[in-house]
Amino acid sequence: MTATTATTSSSSTSSTTAAAAAGKTTSPTEASDRFLKLLVTQMQNQDPLNPMDNAQVTSQMAQINTVTGIDKLNTTMTNMGASMAQMQMLQGAGLVGHSVLLEGNKLVVGTNGKAVAGYSLDAAASNVRIDVLDAGGTTVDTITQTGMGAGQQGFSWTPPSGTSTTGLTFKVTATSSGKAIKSTPLMSDMVEAITNSNGTLNLELRDSGTTAYSKVKSVS
Repeated sequence: MTATTATTSSSSTSSTTAAAAAGKTTSPTEASDRFLKLLVTQMQNQDPLNPMDNAQVTSQMAQINTVTGIDKLNTTMTNMGASMAQMQMLQGAGLVGHSVLLEGNKLVVGTNGKAVAGYSLDAAASNVRIDVLDAGGTTVDTITQTGMGAGQQGFSWTPPSGTSTTGLTFKVTATSSGKAIKSTPLMSDMVEAITNSNGTLNLELRDSGTTAYSKVKSVS
């Protein structure tokens, strides 16, 4: 009875020590070393009438390996994220001064006296009508295109003499054999700078302001 009581007390002491150790923040290596020392101590002081079985030992070993592996994976992913952010910044720097297409229907006349924009068709269209609207929503000109395939298409427009170029927008209407084809307007904008916010690459556009790089459809 006396030997059993001493063994039980020793096991209790080991458990208390393990609990105290678990409450401290340690590195994966330190945690692994401490775990192995506690496990050996626990096995040396276990109750001979009720020893740990192989399943218990295997389970505890698996737990410490899992914790260590997750910590290493987190470190690797953090490093990869930092590298990706640096690569995005380098790629984005090459966009400064270039025109990009993104979803939107603003129509801006450039210094060359022309406006460039586009649209995307869900399916081929036999006829496409592009209405240019002034700031009040009144149609000031119309562009027609025929035999346009599915996907991204573009157009350029020169405003008629005397047309105000402030607040211009455009609307696309596409049909095929009298059936409406869904279209998405794409506006052109100029990249003036790039920024990185919480790992997200943003473009500073002349007319659209801060815009996520992921929204860009094409670059010219």
